[in-house]
Amino acid sequence: MLGPYRAVYARPGTVAFSVAGFVGRMPMAMAGLGIVTMMSQLTGRYGLAGSITATLGFATALLGPQISRLTDRYGQRRVVRPAALISVAALGLLCLTAREGWPDWLLFVFAAVAGCIPNVGSLVRARWALIYRDEGGDRLHTAYALESVVDEICFIVGPFLAIGLSTAVVPEAGPLLAAGFLLVGVWWLTAQRATEPPPHPPGHRAGPSALRARGIPWLMAAFVATGALLAGTEVSTVAFADEEGRKAAASVVLALWALGSGTAGLVFGLVRPKGPLSRRFLLGVTAMAVSMIPLQLVSSLSLLTVALFLSGMAVAPTMVTTMGMVEKLVPPARLTEGMTWVGTGLSVGAAFGSAVAGWAIDGGGSRAGFAVPGVSGVLAVAVALLGYRRLRSAPAREGSDIGSGQEHVA
Repeated sequence: MLGPYRAVYARPGTVAFSVAGFVGRMPMAMAGLGIVTMMSQLTGRYGLAGSITATLGFATALLGPQISRLTDRYGQRRVVRPAALISVAALGLLCLTAREGWPDWLLFVFAAVAGCIPNVGSLVRARWALIYRDEGGDRLHTAYALESVVDEICFIVGPFLAIGLSTAVVPEAGPLLAAGFLLVGVWWLTAQRATEPPPHPPGHRAGPSALRARGIPWLMAAFVATGALLAGTEVSTVAFADEEGRKAAASVVLALWALGSGTAGLVFGLVRPKGPLSRRFLLGVTAMAVSMIPLQLVSSLSLLTVALFLSGMAVAPTMVTTMGMVEKLVPPARLTEGMTWVGTGLSVGAAFGSAVAGWAIDGGGSRAGFAVPGVSGVLAVAVALLGYRRLRSAPAREGSDIGSGQEHVA
């Protein structure tokens, strides 16, 4: 049954860079939640916690594509190591500021500087694309599905560590451990030179920015709403568990949400999906939006857990499909940048979702907070519908064949 996954790992070096990528991606599941938990523990102000997380998200959205563009140009090792060092230092200073009770504006400054965190997922997916781009779409589809499963494993383990340690040990434990994972993962990944995509220096004809590829702006816009959906759900779940007197249990609930997504992603990688990628993208976004409806109705932590597990099953397949669409559109010299632009949409949306959900929770409790992902899901579907015709007709870059061969997509 797992033969396709064993096959993609047959190439030398694939296991090593995939594991290093897992370690380096842990902060994406820990940093935001760790900051929310730390600040709520130290101050009890969810609005402040959400605003700081939003600042981190906006900074990541602003700096991430620029870091990825430099990475495509000069290579992963030369760019992401300095960026990771700066981000780790800023996270440490943010924790020190929170602990010492220094002025709130310093929290925002350090959160903004920490936004230069490298997009490790894009770095790993670029390595898979280098290896399997010329072998047809099946293996690359499986590799992307595998990476989505790895993402979800991060979101299974990360909440336990971020929330659990911040509530049981010291409030700063979650963000600090996230910084440690980032440093180790980035150094380990970039030490593996044999699988690193070759740099494309300024004189290389790589074409315009990946953001100008037709269809990429629509994917990015849809993912802004998707990011708000995901982040709003996370913050509201922590608040719901807090209201139930079981704040630490939020880590279990969010881990099962990720488990539902990872399970669906694992199955999705074993099959050859039919139909155009654009249609599968629209269906995936719609499924995510519909899965937000039960969250408005749950009355206990147990029911919330079940609802989130089922909701998670729509997440990974949608992410896999989206990365396949990006790989079809942008040239190899811009692939890391292209994937990062989509991730930028998620970061911007997560920033809005965290902030708005935090303010809503301060004013009306977790019930008001869960309205944020509900509205965000509707917006994601609306964007996907508005851009569907353009997504369906956008020309793929020459030589790409991942996903469906029935159409060119963006």
